[in-house]
Amino acid sequence: MQLVLISGISGSGKSVALNVLEDSGYYCVDNLPVALVMPLLESLAGSGHERVALSMDARSGSSVRQLPQTVAALRQKGMDVRLLFLEAKDDTLIKRFSETRRRHPLSKGGLTVAESIAHERELLGNIGEFGHHVDTSEISPNTLRSWIKKLVEVDRSRLTLLFESFGFKQGLPLDADFVFDVRCLPNPYYEPGLHDLTGLDAAVAAFLEKDDATQKMYADIHAFIGNWLPAFERENRSYLTVAIGCTGGQHRSVYFAERLGAAFAGASQVMIRHRQLR
Repeated sequence: MQLVLISGISGSGKSVALNVLEDSGYYCVDNLPVALVMPLLESLAGSGHERVALSMDARSGSSVRQLPQTVAALRQKGMDVRLLFLEAKDDTLIKRFSETRRRHPLSKGGLTVAESIAHERELLGNIGEFGHHVDTSEISPNTLRSWIKKLVEVDRSRLTLLFESFGFKQGLPLDADFVFDVRCLPNPYYEPGLHDLTGLDAAVAAFLEKDDATQKMYADIHAFIGNWLPAFERENRSYLTVAIGCTGGQHRSVYFAERLGAAFAGASQVMIRHRQLR
């Protein structure tokens, strides 16, 4: 049985993720108490449900803190388990609750949305350390659907090296393990004919590759990742997210993410994301 556990902060897109998995043929249960995970899986044994997705979060109260122990117990039994932890920045979450006019599930007792989010982060703090983070700030539901589909399709037995471009104007991504800043390099945004292009375009790549500093920065980042990737593989990490940022997330960071992804694709399982490209 393949099991995907979804947790995270309310308003971060957990329902979207669960719906994607249901559409992909997973047997899905939302808001399941952690204590019922084992009994449910035992009842499903032999039922023909080979792919199961369960959503668990702070609506279950403090008992959700037992999720990491449950995941460890399931893995000891040889079950294929993946834990996805969705989150977003506080201002994004507050805006989403305001736009949808939904109440935060922990807002009882007169707590504001901001206070409810802070309490929820406290309850879920230990879970985020054990799951693959997905930062849904500044991305559309369609983008999240695409990301979730790709995440569940990769080989779970191998570390996935994820290169993510972003713009510092939108802030640091919450799901990054390493962040590299390439804003010191020449900006194609100010070059005639390149303003409306992106790092995916050959003209932008050609412009950057003429620059010695760009080549030196690329070589340094490539060497750093190459030197330390084996250490993360030995730790049985499922994902390693390398974020590359420029000012707007359109040109330099996109070019670097694409070039690094291509360079490591032969030796590692690679995914590429562009947070600011639509």
